[in-house]
Amino acid sequence: MSKVLIIGAGGVGSVVAHKCALNSNVFTEIMLASRTKAKCDKIAAEIKEMHGVDIQTAQVDADIVAETVLLIKRFQPKVLINVALPYQDLTIMDACLETGVHYLDTANYEPKDVAKFEYSWQWAYQERFKEAGLMAVLGCGFDPGATQVFTAFAAKHQFDEMHYLDIIDCNAGDHGKAFATNFNPEINIREITQPGRYWENGEWVEIPAMSIHKPIDYPGIGPKESYVLYHEELESLVKNFPTLKRARFWMTFGQAYITHLNVLENVGMTSIKPIKFNGIDIVPLEFLKAVLPAPDTLGENYSGQTSIGCQIKGIKDGEEKTYYVWNNCDHAECYREVRAQAVSYTTGVPAMIGAMLMLTNEEWMKPGVYNVEELNPDPFMELLNIHGLPWHEAVNIELPHEY
Repeated sequence: MSKVLIIGAGGVGSVVAHKCALNSNVFTEIMLASRTKAKCDKIAAEIKEMHGVDIQTAQVDADIVAETVLLIKRFQPKVLINVALPYQDLTIMDACLETGVHYLDTANYEPKDVAKFEYSWQWAYQERFKEAGLMAVLGCGFDPGATQVFTAFAAKHQFDEMHYLDIIDCNAGDHGKAFATNFNPEINIREITQPGRYWENGEWVEIPAMSIHKPIDYPGIGPKESYVLYHEELESLVKNFPTLKRARFWMTFGQAYITHLNVLENVGMTSIKPIKFNGIDIVPLEFLKAVLPAPDTLGENYSGQTSIGCQIKGIKDGEEKTYYVWNNCDHAECYREVRAQAVSYTTGVPAMIGAMLMLTNEEWMKPGVYNVEELNPDPFMELLNIHGLPWHEAVNIELPHEY
């Protein structure tokens, strides 16, 4: 039906490529491109061996608009799935505008030299995409992504008004490494070492990093210590659902992980400010990324599950109501299907689903820049069940939060 270009050949890019290949009736031609073509070739060989599908590969430096434009013109995709680094979102969006290609990503833009991420830079593209007759879907992974679809689904079917939202994210898996991050170490560590933030009574409340925490009981896993972080989907959710009185994001971390992170932070290894070493400028966090295990190498011996969902309290028909919707995903099952661990899988599958809906569902194809909660959640929820991320729900249970 349509050509798709995937930029980024890390753990998530690999999952997207595998899942597009498994749906070759929709994605009739697939190209995987990255700065390092050898990584793309390795994934393409896996896909051919496992699924019998041929995909094309290419080298591209997505920091350079002209390079991306040349590649797009050569391949002529209908939609581009950006699973490269968040630093490259704007250059790739520029290339899509120049070549008339629809765009989807899984993480919002952040400048490389400042640990700051927000949607303002990408929302500023709204009129340009509308005028070009192109669509850009932002943050279509799991969190951000599926968590926003969950919230929109709850708003549509469960509530007249939503008042309290807690997004809870647990990785109870074991990869056997002393210290490793489940997605790009540079992005991951920048994210969790920044001050936390949550929305309450019409304003953002900032807290010291990791300073609010408590155990939360995750289905099929049990209680895990969970920490309030700032996560990008909160920014769009409180904008699009203005009845929310409070919105927070919680993520689990084991004590060993926190101990390692504290030591690395204390000795300066998480800094993004360049230092001189043997006459060369190096960024400590970039060096740390180079010595840590790559996330796409963690899958083979990974055991356990992830559990990610939305816990919501609000009003329906004049009465208080609670609603919990979640997905549990098994690391070992993901590896058997697409040679990936569950954190990459839970991000890559929704990206594929978003692109599939853009190509096949009229409600999911309209000019402009959109966060996923602005689109009809029902077809997305249906496809989650079909493509490996089945969801569950519980109504009017007691939730582990104070209101």
